Amino acid sequence: MRLDKYLKVSRIIKRRTVANEACDAGRIMVNGKVAKASVSVKAGDTIEIQFGNKTMKVEVLNVQETVKKDEAAEMYREI
Repeated sequence: MRLDKYLKVSRIIKRRTVANEACDAGRIMVNGKVAKASVSVKAGDTIEIQFGNKTMKVEVLNVQETVKKDEAAEMYREI
C-alpha cells in the first residue's frame, strides 16, 4: 500500500492530501530514509513523522485497504 494511503487509513494523518504534502516536504521517513508518498509500506516497516518540533515513530503491524475507526489503532504500534 502507498505510504500516503496507509497514513490516512490508519488515521495517523486525517487526510491523504495532508499526508502527501508532508511527504513532499521531507517530514516522513520509512526505515530511516526520507520517503515519497508513493513508497510501498508493508508490515514490519518503521515510519517516523515530524509534526513541528514533535516526532512520532510507529511500527506497521498490518496493512488493510479499509478499516473501521475503532480498529484503526491496531494497524500500528507507537515506539
